[in-house]
Amino acid sequence: MKKRPLLIGLLVFGMLAFIFFLWVYNTTVITESPMFTDDRIALIRIEGVILDSKDTIDELKRYRENPAIKAILLRIDSPGGAVVPSQEIYEEIKKAREGGKKKVVSSMGTLAASGGYYIASASDKIVANPGTLTGSIGVIMELANVEGLMKKIGVESMVIKSGTHKDLASPFRKMRKEERQILQNVMDDVHEQFIQVVSEGRGMSISKVRSLADGRIFTGRQARQIGLVDELGDLQDAIRITASLVGIKGEPKLVETKKRFSFIDLFRDQFGGKWGAFPLMPGAIQLKYLLTLG
Repeated sequence: MKKRPLLIGLLVFGMLAFIFFLWVYNTTVITESPMFTDDRIALIRIEGVILDSKDTIDELKRYRENPAIKAILLRIDSPGGAVVPSQEIYEEIKKAREGGKKKVVSSMGTLAASGGYYIASASDKIVANPGTLTGSIGVIMELANVEGLMKKIGVESMVIKSGTHKDLASPFRKMRKEERQILQNVMDDVHEQFIQVVSEGRGMSISKVRSLADGRIFTGRQARQIGLVDELGDLQDAIRITASLVGIKGEPKLVETKKRFSFIDLFRDQFGGKWGAFPLMPGAIQLKYLLTLG
């Protein structure tokens, strides 16, 4: 009789563990099926700071190869992020569009700036709300200098290196003039890549894009007036426009991958804020297509 409470406890624990497994599984399974017989639009959400491209690229590849998916709609609500993930997503969108394989439309939410706009520029059409914040065509690099603090606490940094500029952007000393110029040259090159991408994607001259590429932001309505956006409207309008592009009549059916459960994303949302990003180690160099406000 004494063993019954233990047995009951184990059974209850097992049932709870099974229920939790089913819940996690349900949050990670894909809603689409290869048995589709009708035309559908795939919806991909790009939200928050862009730190990694893998999940978005996996979705783009999967939908690109699915014959039942006639178009892809990107819902972008992001201030941008790291340069390389933004570039990788951009290139994957181009692959999805190659040879008229898929039409891609971007729908901008509250914020689709910097790397968010970089990604959108690969689309066939861009739809923004009138009050969307977009643009911010520029590059930023943020570095810390803790030399003064180190002196106050009596700590001295010693560096052993094999190249003149191997400790470039060290946080433990002031940046030298030639080092600043090296970093500025890198920034200018990455900025030029951004300008070329927008020029190509939007069919605008390099000089026109360069005149807008000083990091400033625009509302959706302003962006439409200067050619950075095609249409004004919300997500439902973007769905209608996407359906029209591929000849889908009536209300289109949407396919969306359910968000995977992630403790990292949970931690980021709780402690980093919606637009927050994990801090970098002192002295780490990271180029960012990122809008920073305050």
